[in-house]
Amino acid sequence: MEWDWLNTGWKMLVVRGAIAIVFGILAISWPRSTAIALALLWGFWALTDGVGSIVQAFQPESRGSRVWLVLIGVIALIAAFFAIFSPAVTAVTLTWILGIWLIVRGVFEAVGAFSTNMATPRWLLLLSAALSILLGVLFVANPGAGAVGIAVWLGITALVWGAAFVAIGLAIRRELTGPRHAARPVMP
Repeated sequence: MEWDWLNTGWKMLVVRGAIAIVFGILAISWPRSTAIALALLWGFWALTDGVGSIVQAFQPESRGSRVWLVLIGVIALIAAFFAIFSPAVTAVTLTWILGIWLIVRGVFEAVGAFSTNMATPRWLLLLSAALSILLGVLFVANPGAGAVGIAVWLGITALVWGAAFVAIGLAIRRELTGPRHAARPVMP
């Protein structure tokens, strides 16, 4: 028997979709709070990662890499400290770093557009480069608004994803309870 994850529980698909819709509405309604909450979540992840690296450094099988694991762990703990105790600054900083990355990526895409021998239209590569650079400059110029923008886009994505899951769940329910699956009379 083949396992089909969509048929295992249409109710869970609807629940997951409803949760995503609620998250999307909250993220769009309070984008600043969402950006701060995401920075906090990242901070707690960095805290867990830092503690895990330090613990791993003292395991018997990590003899040669102890110094590096401790160093990585301490850096993660410092980042976690700033993210947890100053999440707004962390959200802005992460957006600024994202902006720099987008600018660098756009420059490499532009250079790649002129150095490739592929059949891909050069104008598409240049358009992609221009969009990356433009978005990067916008993030670097105003990282606070960039963090809020990311939160809004995350909310929109969650809304669309949630609506799709609810629709899939209800369609599966309709298929499972449709006339083909109606109870057949039992012959005596």
